[in-house]
Amino acid sequence: MEQAALKQLFQQEFSKMVAVISKIYGLQHIELAEDIVSETFLLATETWAAKGMPPNPAAWLYTVARQQTLYHFRRNRIFTEKVMPELTSRQEKTDEAALDFSLQNIKDSQLQMLFAVCNPAIASEAQIGLALRILCGFGIDEIAEAFLSNKETINKRLFRAKEKLRTENIKMELPPEPEISKRLDNVLHVLYLLFSEGYYSKTQNQILRKDLCLEAMRLCVMLTEYDRTNLPRTNALLALMCFHASRFGARQTEEMSQVLYEQQDPALWDTALISQGMHFLDLSAEGNEISSYHLEARIAYWHCQKADTPEKWEAILQLYNQLLMINYSPSVALNRTFALYKANGQHEALREAEKLKLENNHFYFLLLGELYTGIDDRKAKMNYQQARALAKTQTEKEGIQQKINNLP
Repeated sequence: MEQAALKQLFQQEFSKMVAVISKIYGLQHIELAEDIVSETFLLATETWAAKGMPPNPAAWLYTVARQQTLYHFRRNRIFTEKVMPELTSRQEKTDEAALDFSLQNIKDSQLQMLFAVCNPAIASEAQIGLALRILCGFGIDEIAEAFLSNKETINKRLFRAKEKLRTENIKMELPPEPEISKRLDNVLHVLYLLFSEGYYSKTQNQILRKDLCLEAMRLCVMLTEYDRTNLPRTNALLALMCFHASRFGARQTEEMSQVLYEQQDPALWDTALISQGMHFLDLSAEGNEISSYHLEARIAYWHCQKADTPEKWEAILQLYNQLLMINYSPSVALNRTFALYKANGQHEALREAEKLKLENNHFYFLLLGELYTGIDDRKAKMNYQQARALAKTQTEKEGIQQKINNLP
């Protein structure tokens, strides 16, 4: 089996199997669950290389993971009875009923796991890292790059987070009614970051990783299927994801080069996903809540409108003004400046852009390059060169170089 296909399967199935095993044996054994699943994939790699991939790879993995799990706990029965006697009765039930890898139990287990790792007892950064590892199948290298950190730091952070799961005796269960809304904020934030990592990946030399985006969307859909988490902001986030995902096909060429928004062919936009986004956006309008997801979803909606008119960009500009008031960030301020440029022209946007001084952000210099083009082409070239130097991927560097080549 090809390495890329196996990696994709790992990302899809790792979290499911870890969640089901942890639900049976408790979160205090989450590292053991990870080890069992990793061993299962190692065995799959060796077996499939020799015999070929089975017709249903996921079912093969579930069967082997079930066997590995039961074998491990039976083999360590003496240890668990002496050191952790609370496992004994649970283990006996597991031996009789076996592990349940049905679709419904996988969904229930993942939903419970999502809320468990977002427990307030765990530090915020550790919550996100743990979710990326346990629920999304991210490797330690990828998480380290996402946090702009190193493997040793991430491993220590994840170890401390798992220790918290043990020492706080955190259960795999949904929080009580009074807590669920607050905990949902953390859950949605993790899914937002996961989608963002896929939509603009910094951890690999490519712009788009659809598998991560689709995983975030799948988990978000799962939240909408449960009454207590099917709230306006959940639907707003899902609408945002649908609108962005609708332009996947237009964001890259066949050679994997990035296509900027202005050059995208609207004929390649997925109208079915745009309709889905509008559906979830309508659902998000229930009640009086306005979250940053609502505003970002409306901005994304306008980006799915083909007409490039001043009215469109004025609407986007006003939405960014609201977003800055409730959730300021340098990236939002930068995007707002681009909308100002489209709505009011280069000169006004250039005055605002110069105030931002985002010295380590290649998008900032990319925007400055565009704003200076035709006004001061020498400065435009300098800013494009700085953007190229800071760009994370080769495809971006090539696109920026093309802009430099197009200058007089």
